[in-house]
Amino acid sequence: MTTTFVRRTTKILVLNPNSSKQMTQGLEEAIRSMELSQSTEVYTYTAPERSPASIDDGEDVLKSAHEVNLDLAATGILGQYDAVLVACFSVHPLVGMLAERDGEFGRLVTTGIFEASALTCLSLLRTNKKWGIVTTGRFWDGHLTLGVNLFLGTGSRDVNTKFAGVETTGLIAGDFHGGVEPEVVRQKLREATARLLEKGDVECVVMGCAGMAGLEEIIRSVAVERYGSTLGNQLLVIDGVTAGIGLLEQMVRNKRAFQGT
Repeated sequence: MTTTFVRRTTKILVLNPNSSKQMTQGLEEAIRSMELSQSTEVYTYTAPERSPASIDDGEDVLKSAHEVNLDLAATGILGQYDAVLVACFSVHPLVGMLAERDGEFGRLVTTGIFEASALTCLSLLRTNKKWGIVTTGRFWDGHLTLGVNLFLGTGSRDVNTKFAGVETTGLIAGDFHGGVEPEVVRQKLREATARLLEKGDVECVVMGCAGMAGLEEIIRSVAVERYGSTLGNQLLVIDGVTAGIGLLEQMVRNKRAFQGT
């Protein structure tokens, strides 16, 4: 008896570069609610305990990249996957570091939730409309604004007419999973969203923290109050994990279709 290979699955690793298992569980809840191809398998990874429990500044970003890269090299688990999503809303070095390892583990494709969110917004925006980010602490304002301009090739000082900017809640990532009372999270997120929408013509709001997964309706409720039910419910609220998994599915297909053997 012989068997014939007919169909290949796509295996995606959603990589949480901080050591919070609660954060990973929040990501898993969002992933379970997604509509995915039956041939797509999604797995999660939590960084080792040496990595920061919450990534709140540039030092945390670098520390998490270092620790996760060491752990991935030691375990060799990347060889089991077709794609990796770095689930930290930052210009995270792991995205580039893992992309450089393409070929070492087969045709591995990599993106981050920051990059995936930006590309998703641009693909959905209507002419003359804008997108923006609501995120956690003040460090991320400059970090993400510069990151958007560099990622989209507009330069560090140029004005990006599609980007309305970054508004911060003053919270840290861990606050979205039990760090503070839910009502505090809700109020801070509403205030940041209102400031972003006040800039005008904002059609797409990105949740700039993986810990915000599942809080879309808080953001949309602000738009409903501002624009009314019909227009407010048309606001696009982007969760980077959902955007990233969808993008990686297509990236894997494209790489198989267009890259030489």
